[in-house]
Amino acid sequence: MELFKIAIEKDEETLEFEVADFVHHEGEQCKFEVYREGRMVAGFEPDKQRFLHICQNPGNIDEEVLHLIADKIEALNL
Repeated sequence: MELFKIAIEKDEETLEFEVADFVHHEGEQCKFEVYREGRMVAGFEPDKQRFLHICQNPGNIDEEVLHLIADKIEALNL
C-alpha cells in the first residue's frame, strides 16, 4: 500500500485527503481508499480503461466532490 496526499478545490475551499493505493489489488477491497482526518470516506475502483468508479462512500461525500477526487487520482496515472 502506498499513501499520498491530494487537495481539491470546491466552492473556493481547499479540501485535503490522503489516498491509499493498494498496488497489489486483488479485488477484495477498493483499489484506492480515500481518508480525511484519519477516517475512510470513500473508495474507488478502476475499470478496464483505468477510469475510476465509486466503490464505497462511507463518509457520505457529495458526488461532485467524489468526481473531483477521482479526476485528481486519474491525472496521476497510477
